[in-house]
Amino acid sequence: MASDPLMAEPMPQDEAELLLTTLPERIATAVRAHGLDGLIEVVLDLGRVATARYSGGREKVLDVPDITDQDLDQVVARISEFGEDNRAGIPRTLHRISAIRNRRGRIVGLTCRVGRSVSGSAGAIRDLIKDGRSVLLLGPPGVGKTTMLREAARVLAEELHKRVVIVDTSNEIGGDGDIPHPGVGRARRMQVPRPELQHQIMIEAVENHTPEVIVIDEIGTALEALAARTIAERGVQLIGTAHGNTLTNLMQNPTLSDLIGGIESVTLSDEEARRRGTQKTVLERRAPPTFGSLVEIQTFDRVAVHEDIASTVDALLRGFDAEAEVRTVGADGEVAEVERVSLAPEHEDRGDDYFERSERGERARSRRVPPAPGAPQRRLLAFGISRNRLQEAIEQTRSAAVIVDSIQDADAVLTLRPYFRRRAGPLQDAESRGIPIYVLRNNTVSQIEQSLLQMRAPGATDDPTTAALREAEDAIASVAFDGKMSIELAPQNAYIRRLQHELATRHGVESMSRGREPFRHVMVSAAGAPGMPQPARGDGWK
Repeated sequence: MASDPLMAEPMPQDEAELLLTTLPERIATAVRAHGLDGLIEVVLDLGRVATARYSGGREKVLDVPDITDQDLDQVVARISEFGEDNRAGIPRTLHRISAIRNRRGRIVGLTCRVGRSVSGSAGAIRDLIKDGRSVLLLGPPGVGKTTMLREAARVLAEELHKRVVIVDTSNEIGGDGDIPHPGVGRARRMQVPRPELQHQIMIEAVENHTPEVIVIDEIGTALEALAARTIAERGVQLIGTAHGNTLTNLMQNPTLSDLIGGIESVTLSDEEARRRGTQKTVLERRAPPTFGSLVEIQTFDRVAVHEDIASTVDALLRGFDAEAEVRTVGADGEVAEVERVSLAPEHEDRGDDYFERSERGERARSRRVPPAPGAPQRRLLAFGISRNRLQEAIEQTRSAAVIVDSIQDADAVLTLRPYFRRRAGPLQDAESRGIPIYVLRNNTVSQIEQSLLQMRAPGATDDPTTAALREAEDAIASVAFDGKMSIELAPQNAYIRRLQHELATRHGVESMSRGREPFRHVMVSAAGAPGMPQPARGDGWK
């Protein structure tokens, strides 16, 4: 392979220009005409027109003749040799050239990706890595995971004076060639000869080179996840990236969920199930997470941070509300804005429903009953509740309801307990206007459906819990004083059923739960009533 004379010259200020020098002149000239700002990659496919891709989804078709075999051969001759992963580069740069081959192994396409070292790109997570936390970065391709990872390695090695070892599978972090790119500072770099050996090099790095920090890009297999756990158990700080856009994606990935502790199905005792107000079979975290914190990279200057990933995963698995800290980074690389947002935005409903279906045993939704003819249409305001889930619940139950955007237009408000306790925003207005507020325990479709089924006509003032307890009191009075043997109450969720059971116990009557979800309900009976059915094993009064 011909040596590149440019390697003896100082690094150019714009490294994108250095990549263009490996391209045929007519293609490089066309790319320069469109500009280098935001250039991500240049795509060369045999027999097609070259394309330049820019940040923000922009794509420019270059006004040049179709790519020929000679064009591809010219690029291949100017770069390093391709590895088994069909990736090559330019020595001491961060650029990556990936090849597409035909069935005979000949290169018929090239993706020439621009690599940049951006100072300050790790500003959003600087506090996490400075505190010694192991941090996992998630995000879609091209959003800047590797750029942030590279800058984190430099900050740890140069500014925090840690012993940093980079396990570099495709030479994306430290650049091509034997001498790492200056963008990683004084961090050491171990190259991986073949991608399938990455987990072995990870263990070798810990055993042979006494690092304080290991930096890993693209953890993607069970062996690599196991190696990462082994490293963490030896007290070494980990900074890495993994496949997946969000925490929800990672929780659903059976291979990589071990990075956040793993998820398994657990059968609870009767007492514990009653205490939690859940079914006996639930999903729980299996072990301590390998990474203490997780960062979802949304854009180059905006990230969502989950500082305590163990608590967040536990909350999600139990159906509770969870939040993330969204940080926006300014032009100086410092955090300019911080806000707290719901962990599961509306576009992630599919992921949360995965766990909801698991806890409900994939049971069919059998509550699809049409509204009564001429039933008035309720106008519902969702505050802290997913609008997508609310709309799905309305469709599933065929409720006569629509979603509105303001309290002035609402007949009722649906919210979660944390928001109700704070009485924030529209909730104060709703109370002052006498608008009923329905408080849900969890932001799930099943919980919302239960509330919709319990709602009465517009103008009702009782919330579902109060109405259910009033029904229980009337039934208790009937069996205690009116001589009735037993009365079955309306179906309720586990939390309300537990309150009804406690109410029956205080008044000295017997109670038990009957039926299957979503029609599971409480039956109250006079103490010692003949024919009182005995609860099946594990059924109890939950």
